[in-house]
Amino acid sequence: MFHGTITEELTSHKEWSHYNENIIEDQKDFVLVKFNGLHLKSMEGFQSYISLRVCIFSNNFITDIHPLQSCIKLVKLDLHGNQIKSLPESKFWSGLKNLKLLYLHDNGFAKLRNVCVLSACPSLIALTMFDCPVSLKKGYRHVLVNGIWPLKALDHHVISDEEIIQNWHLPERFKAYNHRLFFNFCPSLKKGSTYEDEIGNIKYITSKINEILSHNSPVLIVQRWIRGFLVRKKMRCDWIVRLSWSLVGLTLEKWV
Repeated sequence: MFHGTITEELTSHKEWSHYNENIIEDQKDFVLVKFNGLHLKSMEGFQSYISLRVCIFSNNFITDIHPLQSCIKLVKLDLHGNQIKSLPESKFWSGLKNLKLLYLHDNGFAKLRNVCVLSACPSLIALTMFDCPVSLKKGYRHVLVNGIWPLKALDHHVISDEEIIQNWHLPERFKAYNHRLFFNFCPSLKKGSTYEDEIGNIKYITSKINEILSHNSPVLIVQRWIRGFLVRKKMRCDWIVRLSWSLVGLTLEKWV
């Protein structure tokens, strides 16, 4: 049966018949919601989900996501497979300070200018927008990679240094779209997954992206070498100082 809003879904759908008005009143305490493929066309009522950290709202008929503005604790937001054609203004995204994973693929975005508002998202690490009209535009990946500063992975590939640093020609291993940089961070949904499962998956994705970068980013590799050199140099200096004081102490003992 088709229902248009979340409240109707919770109170009317046979799969959610165990929900009641008391639970709906407790929406402010929800940390995970999963409404996948329920033919919902509105996010009405999401203003009260102020504690929400994981939101899976994929494969519905959503066109407007403004009600999510109150969900400032979001870490993962999955909106793929909807009918969204435009994104809220920068103020909306700047308020989502903890958002790390954003899935927007298979939607109706057509203008690069509109998706550039995501640059206001301060902690966004991974983003998907493949299978959207905008992903076919020339310069799509370049604009997003260089517009969203914290971004580390876009669609199916981790971002290479070559895409960030202009006119830097790197060996094949470090080039954009290299197989070493491939990572599918949008796995299929598991039925019955819990909040702990979702948080564990978020941690896995972020750590995997960082691991790929640590082995395939020349900038990070050089930084690691320099840090190692400085640490060894400091340890050597500290050792020399300690040795000198030991020798001074022995000399003083002899004099005494």
